[in-house]
Amino acid sequence: MNGEGAHRDATGVIRLTEWTSCGGCAAKWGASLLADLVDGLPPGLDPSLLVGLAPFDDAAVYRLTDDLALVSTTDFFPPLVDDPADFGAIAAANACSDVFAMGGRVVLAVNIAAFPEDLPRRVITEIFAAASEVVAEAGGTVAGGHTIRNPEPVFGLAVQGIVDPRRVFRKAGARPGDIAVLSKPLGTGLVTAAGTDTEKMGAIAGMRRINRAAAEVLRSAGDAVHAVTDVTGYGLAGHGWEMADRSSVHLTVDTTALPAYDGARRIAEAGTRTGGDPRNRSYVEGYITVHADEASVALCMDPQTSGGLLAAVDRAAVPALVDAGFTVIGRFDADPAGITIE
Repeated sequence: MNGEGAHRDATGVIRLTEWTSCGGCAAKWGASLLADLVDGLPPGLDPSLLVGLAPFDDAAVYRLTDDLALVSTTDFFPPLVDDPADFGAIAAANACSDVFAMGGRVVLAVNIAAFPEDLPRRVITEIFAAASEVVAEAGGTVAGGHTIRNPEPVFGLAVQGIVDPRRVFRKAGARPGDIAVLSKPLGTGLVTAAGTDTEKMGAIAGMRRINRAAAEVLRSAGDAVHAVTDVTGYGLAGHGWEMADRSSVHLTVDTTALPAYDGARRIAEAGTRTGGDPRNRSYVEGYITVHADEASVALCMDPQTSGGLLAAVDRAAVPALVDAGFTVIGRFDADPAGITIE
């Protein structure tokens, strides 16, 4: 049986997850190892580089004029879903999310693609088409890209956006007394790994949803928004710890308030964990205090793909954000930098 036939089901439908060993943002390197690598790179010396590697954030930001800055990011991964259109759409939503997490507007993207030579051309076309539609929904245009041969399919995009350099969202800036709000449910890793077909459909719909509207709501809140990041491969715990660490504050997560995709908690309670779970636990080891059940901890550690925006906001802004779809999940205090899950 050739490679293509080996990855078809009984009806002849291509199942992308059977072409790869891991998928989505769970395929990311562990945060601790990545931080060590980044620390060894030379810092940017250009004064126009507002956000780069020292410290790293969700995207790079380069000032072009007093009123305009470029936001630049890239993200790509193997399939975590079977349908080509879902894969392309989720990859695009995930890549665009970093621009939104910096407060920017998407304007341009180029594809980054690596596919097996025996992957049917129609599958590749569906991936590209769905990604292009999502980038257009995000406000931008796919204007090119690069494709190479690879034993496993990998797809993503390099995305460019623009932002007012005086209004850049960063991971740093959370203040004691701020409220933590989140724009999407958690559990994409758990559900795609062990959910029912219906549960997977719900998670896929959430991953396809872009963070453009959530970012616009945060921008409309003005100075009440103090810090922002998007929750992806390091899970809520890892990305929440980064925000707390950069801001020198303590994040307490109320797990009873966490929004979760249908099936996520059931799957966590049954003991299912993805490959990213132990890496994420290692990343926050020594900085985390736990007063919650193991299933709730697993939900916080679960690597997310195309997750929501996590923001630290002034308490006065919370009602409007909740009305717009955000969920209050915790608070920031003046304790030493760290994270508590309770």
